[in-house]
Amino acid sequence: MRLANKVALVTGASTGLGLAIAERFAAEGAHVYITGRRKDALETAKASIEGRVTAVAADATSSDDLDDLAETIRRESGHLDVVVANAGNIERMNFGEVTEDHFDRTFDLNARGTLFTVQKALPLLRTGGSIVLLGSIIAFKGDPGAGTYSAAKAAVRSYARTWAAEFADRGLRVNVLSPGPIDTPIIDGQADYFGQDPAALRTTMSTLVPMRRLGRPEEIANGALFLASDESSFMTGTELCIDGGMAQV
Repeated sequence: MRLANKVALVTGASTGLGLAIAERFAAEGAHVYITGRRKDALETAKASIEGRVTAVAADATSSDDLDDLAETIRRESGHLDVVVANAGNIERMNFGEVTEDHFDRTFDLNARGTLFTVQKALPLLRTGGSIVLLGSIIAFKGDPGAGTYSAAKAAVRSYARTWAAEFADRGLRVNVLSPGPIDTPIIDGQADYFGQDPAALRTTMSTLVPMRRLGRPEEIANGALFLASDESSFMTGTELCIDGGMAQV
């Protein structure tokens, strides 16, 4: 029980990576607060998690929602030990087609939302706490159609370096977890851009990975657990890539 008696927050946990991380944290003994914008999907996620879990409908781009979330955690648990800023999105668009709305949507959730999620949670974090930011190998790979998303995730990587230095005196660690292609519903949303159906796109993506397969959500959850737990107690400001070797070889 590597997170026994810990209190953790996982944003964007209705589906995909966030849900897998929340499930793993609860299995390891944490009381997990999960968030999502869609209340029905969030309640479905809560019902699927075995252990102590509290669902709070919240949009990471809304300061009011983040204030309410922090107040709920303060009132019910009094503190946090782990924050996983997972809420994010990818909307592929070629450079010449990028619009202001596309740019704002991408940066509002991936960069702005991450910053203010951590800012609102910071007063609740106890000494020895861990902050895990969800990045992406696209931030340093250079992937056509993902320029805005890549830039937003590069900002997330920069946050970790700065915050690791800023929060060190409080005994807090900040690290980035950067997945490669993972078999989650987020792939479905990219199918139209590539002109393939989701099944074909999964096959195409798997051929780009040295291990010749997509990652599984539980493999990302394993990495999040490592960064959240005392097993990574001498790690801060760094990036853990779980990508089947895609950005490494």
